[in-house]
Amino acid sequence: MFIKIALVCFVSTLFLFFTNTSAIHNTSFSPTCLTQRCSSGPNISYPFWLSLTDQLCGYHELGLLCSGGVTIFSHIGLYYTVQNIDYENHSLKLLDPDTFNQTCPKALHAVPLGNLPLTHSPLNLNLSFYYNCTNYPSGVPSIQCLRSGANQSFVFVSGNEARGFDWSGNCEEKIVVTVMKDAITSDGDLISQFPSAMDKGFVLEWHTASYCLQCEASDGVCGYSNPEKKVLCFCKDGSTKDTSCYAGGSSSGLSRLIIGFIVAGGTGALLTCVVIYIFGRKLSPILSDIRQARKIDRDIEAFIRNNGPLPIKRYSYSDIKKMTNYFESKLGQGGYGQVYKGNLCNKSPVAVKLLNASKGNGEEFINEVISISRTSHVNIVNLLGFCLEGKKKAIIYDFMPNGSLEKYIHNKNLETDPPLSWQRLHHIAEGIAKGLEYLHRGCNTRILHFDIKPSNILLDKNFCPKISDFGMAKLCSNTQSIISMYGARGTVGYIAPEVWNRSFGGVSYKSDVYSYGMMILEMVGGRQNISIEASHSSETYFPHWIYKHVEVGKNLAWHEGMIPEENEICKKMIIVGLWCIQTIPSDRPAMSRVVEMLEGSTDQLQIPPEPFIFSPMKTEVDICTTSSSD
Repeated sequence: MFIKIALVCFVSTLFLFFTNTSAIHNTSFSPTCLTQRCSSGPNISYPFWLSLTDQLCGYHELGLLCSGGVTIFSHIGLYYTVQNIDYENHSLKLLDPDTFNQTCPKALHAVPLGNLPLTHSPLNLNLSFYYNCTNYPSGVPSIQCLRSGANQSFVFVSGNEARGFDWSGNCEEKIVVTVMKDAITSDGDLISQFPSAMDKGFVLEWHTASYCLQCEASDGVCGYSNPEKKVLCFCKDGSTKDTSCYAGGSSSGLSRLIIGFIVAGGTGALLTCVVIYIFGRKLSPILSDIRQARKIDRDIEAFIRNNGPLPIKRYSYSDIKKMTNYFESKLGQGGYGQVYKGNLCNKSPVAVKLLNASKGNGEEFINEVISISRTSHVNIVNLLGFCLEGKKKAIIYDFMPNGSLEKYIHNKNLETDPPLSWQRLHHIAEGIAKGLEYLHRGCNTRILHFDIKPSNILLDKNFCPKISDFGMAKLCSNTQSIISMYGARGTVGYIAPEVWNRSFGGVSYKSDVYSYGMMILEMVGGRQNISIEASHSSETYFPHWIYKHVEVGKNLAWHEGMIPEENEICKKMIIVGLWCIQTIPSDRPAMSRVVEMLEGSTDQLQIPPEPFIFSPMKTEVDICTTSSSD
């Protein structure tokens, strides 16, 4: 029995070897880099290609689409119309259809080049838009058509902002838009010029992709094989090589040598197969774990590749070690890994999250990198880069010098971390609400966070809150209705009832609203140093206690030291928090309404019904349920 199995193993090995050798030296394939075009638009030829076949003649990232006869360049879910391709000067002209031909266009995103073989042309100019600014210098002209209540929006030629003022800290969102230099005149009114400038598009230049350098240097044509999921070099003789047309000269002799070695060592191969079979049962679990780990790594790489090159830098693990001085300064530890302080080459401080190699199936890494790389908001943590090198996975963020909101709640280190004022707490609560509103409505892709809590809110040097830790997040397109997920996700005390029991309703962005409500109630309780027993989660203790303490219709006074203004802030946060934690999701306000309540007067707020008290348990739930506009 063993001999038969070993013989099959040996014959199969020879068969696979000859098959692979034959495939490597297959000269029957001769790629044709034909010039193509959509019904209208520029000619499309190398290094660009139309995604019509499995063998792509061109750079992997420079695939173009035809949509309604128009040539489209797609990158990480963003779409640009291709106006022109100049093959002599290696440049292409793009425009953003989201803002084209609008009298008052609002830019939704920058041009995320990331690791694409593209650079901005010297013909370009960047404009910086600042939206929904609560404070701003007097005398600076605003974009009136983008005004939102008392908040104003502004546009500047990047670098020409009014000096000495923190625009990013006083505005909800900053978007950098690329236009042509000649579309903006120095003596003109920028506010009247920017709509027509955005209609004229911008220019990008391409350079040789790093993975194609050897191929093109050997007079080959670089391409990509979808079935084989790898880069190929198409040579003039019709052969296909991995990297260079010069690399195949002695390969046939090497192959014959290897084959001779295998034939001469046939007996050894048979014995090896027998040994593997005998110990197969013991080795099987170990090999299975190795295969699973490799599959996860391949899946992550494939996911990143299919979502296009990311608009952030990819670092090697050696870069991460140098960046953190070999993990010298540990900032903290979460469920998915440790966080270390580091510095980039320009000495800018960063926070580096090193993910646990054995934790999860890679979903948390994909969630962090893909979701945050799609965002740009003053209240969302800024992702600077990532590392993916086998089991080594890391994510690089801006460093937040004031740490997390958690250390200011139930604060025991009053000397080093004094309590936050009521005004600052209100500002933080409002900033978090605006960040969540952006995630739920303002992105191209709806993002549900599912782990809103004080430890995941970071504070910059000005105590501006930044939502972080997207390891449990779910990305949902605007057309997507339901995504299945097994097991409740989140932190006990902040999990909405419907997440662990579907009988309360479908899981949607309202689940984040619930977590937000629990958090601001905890902010109120923590500011007053209310003792919370360890046996009670915040979910089972805070709502009941606070609701009874407010007593509908009575003036709230926590202690004699509070002035009337602080009383109003405290009461407003409690009322908003109680509305957010209503048991039935449809009874909770959307985050846009939460922002309105926090910005408005307490007199306009109604006391909500008292929420029920529940304890979480695991069950199957549905995520991204289509929600109404309430």
